[in-house]
Amino acid sequence: MNQFKNKVEFNINDIIKVLPHRYPFILIDRIKITDPGKALIALKNLTINEPFFQGHFPGQPVMPGVLSLEIMAQAGSFLMLSQVDDPLSMNMFFSAVDSAKFRRPITPGDQLKVHMTLIKKKLNLCKFHGICKVDDIVVAEAKFSANLVDRVRE
Repeated sequence: MNQFKNKVEFNINDIIKVLPHRYPFILIDRIKITDPGKALIALKNLTINEPFFQGHFPGQPVMPGVLSLEIMAQAGSFLMLSQVDDPLSMNMFFSAVDSAKFRRPITPGDQLKVHMTLIKKKLNLCKFHGICKVDDIVVAEAKFSANLVDRVRE
């Protein structure tokens, strides 16, 4: 039985029980399910201590745009994995990114709010729409396709 199926708020300890990512690649701090199996909001607090800010770019630190896509991908994965019977037996592999737009730089001190919505699910194929906001201003957005797959056991 899935211990997360009826839960709506998740801290980092819960998140790492569902997602296979670990430091430095776990990019979500908190999650709130707004519509179980259909939508969530993920939070990422960005500090100057993030490893990518040291080299991207010295003197003008900016989060790489591809990492906002990764945060959306992790949020979409959590949305689906938190709803399956045994989340530790599955993974999500993203297969396509469409309509990605980067509207404003994400910088140290920002709190990134990621709104992920499941657009469609057919068998193991899922389609998502993600919007990243800082202070209610859209900074990035994209549509994703992903497949639920069996997780390899170590």
